[in-house]
Amino acid sequence: MRSRARRRRRRERLTFLVSLGVIVAAIATTVYVARTRITPFAFMLQSANAPAAKAFDHFDFSTYWLATHGQPSLPIHGQAAYLVDLDARQVLWQRDAETPRPPASLTKLVTAMVAVDDAGSLDRTVEVTKEATKIIPSVMGLTAGERLTVRDLLYGLFLDSGNDAAEALATGIVPRDRFLRQMNQKAKSIGLAASHFVTPSGLDAPGHAMSAHDLAHTAAYLDTYYPQLATVAATKDVAITATATHKAFFPHNLNRLLWNYAGATGLKTGLTDGAGGCMLATATRDGRHLIAVVLNATLHSTDDAAVLLNYGFNVHPSRAFGPFAA
Repeated sequence: MRSRARRRRRRERLTFLVSLGVIVAAIATTVYVARTRITPFAFMLQSANAPAAKAFDHFDFSTYWLATHGQPSLPIHGQAAYLVDLDARQVLWQRDAETPRPPASLTKLVTAMVAVDDAGSLDRTVEVTKEATKIIPSVMGLTAGERLTVRDLLYGLFLDSGNDAAEALATGIVPRDRFLRQMNQKAKSIGLAASHFVTPSGLDAPGHAMSAHDLAHTAAYLDTYYPQLATVAATKDVAITATATHKAFFPHNLNRLLWNYAGATGLKTGLTDGAGGCMLATATRDGRHLIAVVLNATLHSTDDAAVLLNYGFNVHPSRAFGPFAA
């Protein structure tokens, strides 16, 4: 028995020494080849060929202009306001831009982006749920059971500011709770640091908030990566013809700047008791692109946005470099 145990131990030691020798030889061979090989190794991992994640622009805006020029006293009524030059990536004017506040229907920018992500096509058909038709006061005029394309619902979302359209998009593609999770995931993924969503419509709800800075960031992101949504938001009027699955609709844009401000291109109005009057305005002149955000300025939000845009087009910032660069 003892001799048998000794032989087993000798075999185990021999096996260990042989294995160790193989490992050492492999390491030595790898080091030698790596030092003498002219061309790099080509690893063919056919199962790991997923495309690289897109490096989305997080639209960091520099405060260099404010640091070097200050800001004038403008007759802005909003409790929060933010004006940025999208091309120069410069903040031109701001008031309490980082505080999370109720954003009212400005929420619908994120709702629209998530709906497009989920649908995959603006031509996808969505059936209106009964729950969606109970959301008031701002409505597109949907009826439970109607089936409309995502594009048609987006016209109702942006132009009429339809809360029913928002709920139809949030319930007709994926379950509503999942849609809301996706809205918050979207906010995090694109760099919104002071935003949280509880409803897809923007109706007041505890914890539902965005900052003026985040709203400017969202507008820049939507214009860049969702140009089809920017086109919808810039539409003044549209006639949606009746079909076998829905009645006719005639969305009319509530954004007065599209009608009376030269260069206005969008983007969204909002109003609730908690948020007050809100405005997210975009405009383009002579190749320059500005974004103005005004929050809690009931009866003055559109005029405040026009004042900010006028100021922005009268100054000419350049893109900052060095420590002030975006």
